[in-house]
Amino acid sequence: MNVYEYQARDLLARYGLPIPAGAVASSPQQARDIAERLTGRPLVVKAQILAGGRGRGRFVSGFAGGVRLCKNPAEVESVAQAMLGGVLVTAQTGPEGRPVNKLLVAEAPRISRELYLAILIDREHRCPLLIGSSRGGVDIEEVAQKEPDAIQRLRIDFLSGLWPYQARELAGRMGLHGSLRNQVVDVAVRLYRFFCDCDASLVEINPLAIVENERIAVIDAKVGFDENALFRHPEIASYQDEVLEDPREAAAAKARLNYVGLSGNIGCLVNGAGLAMATMDILHRYGGEPANFLDVGGGADLERVTRAFDILLGDPKVRSVFVHIFGGILRCDLIARGMVEAISRLQPKVPIIVRLQGTNFEEGKEILEQSGLPIRTSDDLAEAARKAVEAAREAG
Repeated sequence: MNVYEYQARDLLARYGLPIPAGAVASSPQQARDIAERLTGRPLVVKAQILAGGRGRGRFVSGFAGGVRLCKNPAEVESVAQAMLGGVLVTAQTGPEGRPVNKLLVAEAPRISRELYLAILIDREHRCPLLIGSSRGGVDIEEVAQKEPDAIQRLRIDFLSGLWPYQARELAGRMGLHGSLRNQVVDVAVRLYRFFCDCDASLVEINPLAIVENERIAVIDAKVGFDENALFRHPEIASYQDEVLEDPREAAAAKARLNYVGLSGNIGCLVNGAGLAMATMDILHRYGGEPANFLDVGGGADLERVTRAFDILLGDPKVRSVFVHIFGGILRCDLIARGMVEAISRLQPKVPIIVRLQGTNFEEGKEILEQSGLPIRTSDDLAEAARKAVEAAREAG
């Protein structure tokens, strides 16, 4: 689960990280009030969305940039008026963009140099990975591709943790010396403590800036958390309703469903992440585009299956539905009963194609066939995928 920048700043500040003063605003007047409290320095107004590339983004209204420097409170209020309630399109949002309902108003220290520091999970080596670079900023992805030697990496042992001497060695490889090196070591150690304490999956500081008087400051932060560990962190878990901008994703989270909205028109209901990925691949193979990733999981009950259909059929982009279930822990007859209940109540106008295999799949097929509902079944995966793609095309 990712959180907004202002939430990440608040959490990181508790670990003593050097973060410029600022606060979140949801109205132009609030933005001005915050700016008046921060007078004496240049200010920055930053649109709060869960996507990168905000500075180079553009609002649907034509207003340029989701990150704007301002000289005074009046300018902050004017920028807030243009941003709030708008839709910001960036390289990471897709053409539909993301709505902007909150802004971060913060001090904007003079930056002399931008660094990069991050901790994430190295899944290949099964350990945390500390990443640093002397080439931070908006082009870090391009730097990683064109100049891989500019990206420094350090694998961290889970048992021993991150020692200051290890962080010092990485900072040295970043070309830092003296006080700057010591400050980056301190930031890295505090960042790792936060990473472990909060069950984070990603902490990215970009840029970690060198500002006035050779000080280090966290200018922007991106933080993601392991959703399976949120039960240990009720405060972070409480952010979930706010950060899920798509109402279907919010409803899925409450129902303990793994749902990600996509741009296609074929709704997918699958059990198991691996099978869901394979299902999307075969739809692509036959020229289809999935409208979502929806994994009901192996322990789904009747209520959760019914809720999954509610979410799936609530997407106006969906032109056909492909249900692909391989019954192991999850019984196919249970899925079938949930489908019948949801379809009978929702009366969808789109065709539904179902492939059931595994535990009680024959009973499941019988339930579907005897329901009298317009559900097409197939035992062959390729045939079922083709039917779903063709149905979506015919539905327009």
